[in-house]
Amino acid sequence: MNFFDPACQSGPYTAVSFGICDPQDSTVAYVDLDNSGDWIASVDNPQGRAITFTAIDKCVIKDHEYIGRGRCDAMLTATDLLYLVELKDQRIARKADAIEQLESTLNFLLANHDVSKYRHKKVFLCNRRKKPFAVLDNERQRNFFLAYGFRIDAQARVLIVS
Repeated sequence: MNFFDPACQSGPYTAVSFGICDPQDSTVAYVDLDNSGDWIASVDNPQGRAITFTAIDKCVIKDHEYIGRGRCDAMLTATDLLYLVELKDQRIARKADAIEQLESTLNFLLANHDVSKYRHKKVFLCNRRKKPFAVLDNERQRNFFLAYGFRIDAQARVLIVS
């Protein structure tokens, strides 16, 4: 399983703001630069870093592969940055389901790739609807970091750090 398969990637994107969309219709998630109304997650890239987008669900991991195992929607990478992103477009989205998808994806990623070169590693649970995910408590964040070496955040805005 190749999380860096060029066939699943687009970019790099250097725009200071862009969005990630998931049409929820059996097609892959994608980056959009113009139609903010379609964005499930907004990406803030104030330094204009070169960000590569990778579609995980339905591309790196196809629907017929690993039935019953969750997978997140997308991955954003730069030279020292790796973010996994789970997109939800639901009025009431279950945080536990999104976390399970991210954990499953992390297990796939870590079993197939050495990610030690990435200094900034984070997973995002993004829900654009009015009722966002509840804030993650410090203990949950700490345990997630100890288990995977990734920080976890629940918000619809992804900040690209410099």
